[in-house]
Amino acid sequence: MPAPIARKVPTERTFHGHTYVDDYEWMRDKESAELIELLKAENAWTEERTAHLTPLREAIMGELASRTREDDTSVLMREGDWWYFTRTWEGKQYPAVFRIPVDGSDGPDHVSRRPEDLDVQAAQPVWDGNLLAEGEEYFATSGFAPSPDGKLGAIGVDFVGDEHFRLRVFDIETGHIVDDAVSGLGYGLAWTADSSAIVYARVNESWRTWQVWAHRIGTPTDRDRLLFQEDDERFDAGHYPSRDGRWIIVHSTSRSTAEVRLFDAADIEAPPILVCGRRPGLDYTVEPAGDHLLIVHNANRPDFEVAIAAIRGSRPEEWTPILIPRPGERVVGIDAYRDFAVVSMRSGGQTQLRVMPRGAACNGAVAAGPTEWRQATPVPSEDLATIMHLPQSHWQTGEVVYMVESVLTPRTWVSYCPHTGESTVLKRLEVPNYDRDDYAQQGVWVTADDGTDIPMTIAYRKDLEPDGSNPGLIYGYGSYEVSYDPWFAPINVSALQRGVVLAFAHVRGGGEMGRAWYDDGKLLKKKNTFTDFIACAKWLHSSGWVADQRLAAEGSSAGGLLMGAVANLAPDQFRAIHADVPFVDALTTILRPELPLTVGEWEEWGNPIDSPEIYEYMRSYSPTENVVEAEYPAVLATTSFNDIRVFYVEPTKWVQILRERSSNDPIARPILEQIEMAAGHGGKLGRYDRWDKQSFELAWILDQIGATE
Repeated sequence: MPAPIARKVPTERTFHGHTYVDDYEWMRDKESAELIELLKAENAWTEERTAHLTPLREAIMGELASRTREDDTSVLMREGDWWYFTRTWEGKQYPAVFRIPVDGSDGPDHVSRRPEDLDVQAAQPVWDGNLLAEGEEYFATSGFAPSPDGKLGAIGVDFVGDEHFRLRVFDIETGHIVDDAVSGLGYGLAWTADSSAIVYARVNESWRTWQVWAHRIGTPTDRDRLLFQEDDERFDAGHYPSRDGRWIIVHSTSRSTAEVRLFDAADIEAPPILVCGRRPGLDYTVEPAGDHLLIVHNANRPDFEVAIAAIRGSRPEEWTPILIPRPGERVVGIDAYRDFAVVSMRSGGQTQLRVMPRGAACNGAVAAGPTEWRQATPVPSEDLATIMHLPQSHWQTGEVVYMVESVLTPRTWVSYCPHTGESTVLKRLEVPNYDRDDYAQQGVWVTADDGTDIPMTIAYRKDLEPDGSNPGLIYGYGSYEVSYDPWFAPINVSALQRGVVLAFAHVRGGGEMGRAWYDDGKLLKKKNTFTDFIACAKWLHSSGWVADQRLAAEGSSAGGLLMGAVANLAPDQFRAIHADVPFVDALTTILRPELPLTVGEWEEWGNPIDSPEIYEYMRSYSPTENVVEAEYPAVLATTSFNDIRVFYVEPTKWVQILRERSSNDPIARPILEQIEMAAGHGGKLGRYDRWDKQSFELAWILDQIGATE
């Protein structure tokens, strides 16, 4: 069968005196029978062109199973008077949550336990994802929140993939659902202090989180109380509970500006405290810390600082700094506890945690002055690793719980005592049939076109030499100040063991090197993201680590935009490109404010409706509008029909244009699309569904770069 060819229906789009003819905009109609048949044909074509990969896919699937302890128990974490943990079982798609009561041997400052320390077999079940997902094609949650009194649980469920959740409140003891009246939720749940009401966020038709409500359990939704409404379409609202239980923090944020209110968790209907009214460009977060606030803000420097403020309305000029980053550092966030605070940082391109002890503490109340906070000290970590704090809800904790991992080091959960400096391993991710000593990793610096040094992490089998013969796979993202930090994934081992050199390009537009790194890869500097990535690909070739025509590239979402752009700019550098849920029709999307999330994206990409300069700049890189007549890498575009972040229509247009304009041999260098018809932006989330997707995608890449053995 030939590759599917879609019907053309020319649609004109005119802005700033320029007219663009889009032949495939008709595909946006999800109800179109013609569209559904086209998507089915795309899936059939992809299945036909990859049928020969079935043995390799099955082999990789088996490797994933062999490197996973399928029957497993997580670290136990304290919530109130209970230890909560998750369990997984062989043959089950989803985890389940259990709990064990805290007993007299557990001190008040003890918040974590190793699985082997308690009798987890005697635990009480809380909720089971496998039961919730029974009979459904798709299942996801927005998070779980137990009530302060430990009697009720709240969870948001999505059975479609559109990230519109329904609230379910249930009696943990019996499992009986006591309230499921609220639908249309976004992410985040918080309880009032007396466990009588749940605070939730609601999304509108554009999937913008714009309202925060309080719902009293067991009452009709028309009696819910609106706590906050954000009418500015550039902003999203959200909320979370404070660790000391006193507040529910409601924040409204755009890409560059924030505004925060504190609601009394014991009297949710009382007027809130507006911490600081919004000022364009003032970005801040608030962490209640007893009788004062800790605020991370950028009023004085682009890489943020930590300051103390009173619990009242105030201005940045009144905030007292207690931690100012050095050059090359970025303050990311802070979590306050009774006796210390944990600061999440970036330093020299890597993640870092620092602990600030409190000078005096008494029942959660301290004097609000900088002398009460001591100098921050780093938490031990390893080079080229990602370290991440796991925030605890327990205010009087005496330990810092964090995770650390790298491309080659499986995830490890650690408890660190700030008072003694001692670390205790709580759990190491068990990875059977994997020997860390067989592989090596290193950080390198690549010179970009403008002379900027770009960090890149590479990993490879130790017996490989940079002799110009190896296959390679390079990953990238580079948007929203999101850092593409190294992480361990069993699927990567399947590539490494076959001699593939893995590379992680930390390009501008991400947050690896601070706020300036992000600013240099957005708006009218977005092309730096693309040229940085190409420079990294060229380095892999010139250094000898990867052979010409044996390099594949992979990126997802905004990283999919990166894939589409580099395919147009440097098709000769890549043998294959996998673009997952790719944002490849960027200009069309950003020109349509009625689409989900578009208005809020203008601070990232610019507003091409009002600005001719932004319009022309985006037009010059938007992948669908810049496909050239040339031989392209083989392309695999993967997407989901119910994705509300990057619509399926974008990659579907893109593959049609690529097939029309490229000179690719449809057999040797196919242009393929795979559409998941019952999932959202993250695809299906069940364990075996994820393994199946990963196995398919890696098998395709390995086949293209000649690394199937």
